[in-house]
Amino acid sequence: MPCAVLVCAALAAAAGAQEPAASVAFDTDRSWLGFEVRTRFGQRLVGEFPHYEGAVEHLPDGRHRVRLRVATGEAAIPGRPRYTGWMHGQSFFDSVRYPWMEFVSEPYAPALVHEGGPLKGRLSLRGVTRDQELEVAPAACARPGWDCDIQVGGGIDRADYGMREWQLALADQVRLEVRVRLREAAP
Repeated sequence: MPCAVLVCAALAAAAGAQEPAASVAFDTDRSWLGFEVRTRFGQRLVGEFPHYEGAVEHLPDGRHRVRLRVATGEAAIPGRPRYTGWMHGQSFFDSVRYPWMEFVSEPYAPALVHEGGPLKGRLSLRGVTRDQELEVAPAACARPGWDCDIQVGGGIDRADYGMREWQLALADQVRLEVRVRLREAAP
């Protein structure tokens, strides 16, 4: 009887113990993060974030969570150095004061990357953290992230993050686009 009590206690303790989450890093050589903002004159400004860190955490309960950090000071609009410099300035990303934009998703079922649907989380940008919902596209292959991109997109309102300048010239909505490939685990 005492042995059974000890075994039950050990199993209960093991079941309640939280192992650290395993994670799979984004393959930064094969992934792409970008954005688009439109001017009020119909012009599209398409940019990219070449420096970022991202991972998909595998949580003990079977769900996943995404963590992404993006270097705002590295954002670029290719072929447009004046616009690129303006984006780093105080009226847009304010990269000197806020060098990182971060997104942490709520835990989600792994089926999301196969079926598509909303990815909810918290976005921190320019010292403001808000709930943000992005949309995951249905997968084009059986192993999304390895055999095909995981495609995620969504819009953010500049004013929600203190980017209120240039209202007459720029639309408030900034479109984010992400194509993620995952890094293969080392053998």
